[in-house]
Amino acid sequence: MTHEERKDKQMEPENIKEILKVVSTEIPTMIKSILTSVFSEEAGRNMGKAAAAYYKELKDGGLPDQVAVKLTEEYMRTFTSIGDMLKSAGRGGWGRGHGEDDEIGREIEKRIHNKLRKGADDEEEDE
Repeated sequence: MTHEERKDKQMEPENIKEILKVVSTEIPTMIKSILTSVFSEEAGRNMGKAAAAYYKELKDGGLPDQVAVKLTEEYMRTFTSIGDMLKSAGRGGWGRGHGEDDEIGREIEKRIHNKLRKGADDEEEDE
């Protein structure tokens, strides 16, 4: 089997459908695992230690207290933003059950379904 034949076989609708099925089950599991580790008691302690170390480095570097505090707050906001994004994804916020996101998710599913169907129809015409 040539490289081109293997590539064509990989792009068959059944293969794409199987890939999407695996991704749709594995990604939520990964996100839940990340959420558990990010929002644990130990993770909270580690984030506090990281923020304190960051602040100390800024102060030791000669930055005024007001600037060091502001930069440390922004540093901690990064953790919060990432956490919010992960929580949203863990609840299905990327296309499942959240108003506009739900509509977008349905549209994406519809387009994928149509592409898969079109690919199968094209394949039948070639035979």
